[in-house]
Amino acid sequence: MIYLISDSHFHHQKIIQYTNRNFQSVEEMNEHMIERWNKTVSNKDTIYHLGDFAFGNKEQISEIVDRLNGRKILIKGNHCKKSSKWYMECGFDVALDSGVILDEYYLLTHKPIHNIPYPFYSIAGHTHDKILNIDRHFNVSVELLKYKPILFNKIKGELNDKYGRDI
Repeated sequence: MIYLISDSHFHHQKIIQYTNRNFQSVEEMNEHMIERWNKTVSNKDTIYHLGDFAFGNKEQISEIVDRLNGRKILIKGNHCKKSSKWYMECGFDVALDSGVILDEYYLLTHKPIHNIPYPFYSIAGHTHDKILNIDRHFNVSVELLKYKPILFNKIKGELNDKYGRDI
C-alpha cells in the first residue's frame, strides 16, 4: 500500500499554537502522531511524506524516523533545510528536492500547484489547516488528516468523485 502525509513538524513546539493543534506539549504531539502513523502504516507499506517532517538535530530526527513504520520517502518542504543525503542518513529511504509523479497523473509536492494542467492532479501539504479552493488538488497536511497518513487510493477515489472521471 502507498500512504501520504505532510507537515508533521515533529519537535516543533510553536506549530502547536500556529495551527491550533490540541496538544499540551511537543512530546504529546510527537507521540500521538507516531502512534497514529504506526496504527495505519505497516513495514510492508510505502509512505510519502510531503515535506516539513521535523525540526531538530540529526539524533532527534533519526529517533523519530526509526520509530515510524514503512518505507519512508521524503519530498523536502520549505523547512527541510538540510541536504537529501542528510535526511537519508537520518533514516529516510529516499529524500528528494522536487516532486514525484505517481500513477502518471498525480503530482506529489510540498506546496500546492495552482492551475495544474489537465489531466494532472496536485497532492501537497504546506497549508496546514487552511482549506484552499484549488481545482484538482488534495491537501495531505496532518491537521486535515487527524494526524494519520491517508491511503493514496482513497485520495484518487475522492478526486475522481469530485471531478467525475476515473483515470
